[in-house]
Amino acid sequence: MKGSIEKRGKNSWRLRIDLGYHPDGRRNRPSKTVTIEDKALLKTKKKLQDYLEDQLAIFKQEVLSGTYIKPEKTTFKEFVDKHWRPKFASDPDNLAPSTLVVYDQHLATHIIPSFGHMRLDDIQTMHVVDFLAYLKTPEARKDGKPGTLGNGTQRDILKVLRNVLNIAVEWKFIAQNPCDGVRWPKKPETKIEVYDEPEIMEIIDALYQQPTVWWLLILGTFLGGFRRGEIVALEIQDCDFGDNSILIDENIPMKIDREYLIKAPKTRSSVRKVKMPAWYMEELKEYSTKEWKRQRWTAGSKWKAPEGRQFLFHKGDGLPYHPNYVTRWWREFLKKNGFRHIKLHALRHTSATFLLEQGLTARAVAERLGHANEKTLLSTYSHVTKSMEERAAQEFDRFQRRPKSNI
Repeated sequence: MKGSIEKRGKNSWRLRIDLGYHPDGRRNRPSKTVTIEDKALLKTKKKLQDYLEDQLAIFKQEVLSGTYIKPEKTTFKEFVDKHWRPKFASDPDNLAPSTLVVYDQHLATHIIPSFGHMRLDDIQTMHVVDFLAYLKTPEARKDGKPGTLGNGTQRDILKVLRNVLNIAVEWKFIAQNPCDGVRWPKKPETKIEVYDEPEIMEIIDALYQQPTVWWLLILGTFLGGFRRGEIVALEIQDCDFGDNSILIDENIPMKIDREYLIKAPKTRSSVRKVKMPAWYMEELKEYSTKEWKRQRWTAGSKWKAPEGRQFLFHKGDGLPYHPNYVTRWWREFLKKNGFRHIKLHALRHTSATFLLEQGLTARAVAERLGHANEKTLLSTYSHVTKSMEERAAQEFDRFQRRPKSNI
């Protein structure tokens, strides 16, 4: 089996294998283009020739073993639009609709501008390395804010690129994923910020000065350790006033095409029944039987809630608040009242921290928050468990009977 190497461009060569003729008389000469980005290698004639000879030998082996995939002329963007999105990403069994929205944002903002015009088989590992270097520059930030993209965002973008190229490999458009071998940005350290008890007391006092719907919503987020998507998805029928509990079985993460995306919670373990303080449930019952019904009556024909839906916290027209709107309200509330700003999600962290410090087991707190197991909880709240361990050790100080040495 003869092979040849032919220079095609400034830094590209065509490898060709001669297999004779097809049954129909056509020449059977599979070819493959090799592009070299290593400038040092391009300057060394002997090493360059050796490298190309090695690539030709590998190519021959691929052809003989049947693992060679004939290059497609499909560009990255064509693959995304004609194959990946309609045949893979749009299937909710593969990607949740909310995840696809995020993926599409990263594709449109960063990935398509960099790779969209390239043929799939032309994308090399060094192209991905260069793309990662670009993501670390201020130029990659498209929101107008100063600085560079965080490591977490960089990782999310690379995750989308790898996903698309993994499907291209699986469907045999390319032989291997050029993302393989790329060193990813380090995972960002998760810094858990929480309010201490005096701060929570002051915040609650200020919340009582707000409209009933808001202090119930925010206070419920803290008392139940709920995610914001969980609290806005609550319906009256989720509240068991006899048992003083709230059922979490739905989540509203966002809107898609102006419609609320109502879905199951984040994970299977997130479906749970959370016991709440009796006094809070009394307040919630009074709100749902009086003020909520009055709002429903006042809205009249302007009531927009879907048939059978009774969202507990709504905008006056039966439709739930968007999670982002709740976040904005929280930020403005803190600023107006002069409180230290930490994210709304911090109320969930504050709730868990408080319960751990009161001596509840990690398992009990994990189940309350909807974590799959204690491991996730303990890794997230390691700052709390460490201080608890130190306090536990100090409890044994009372058993010291021998006087301290003067030495």
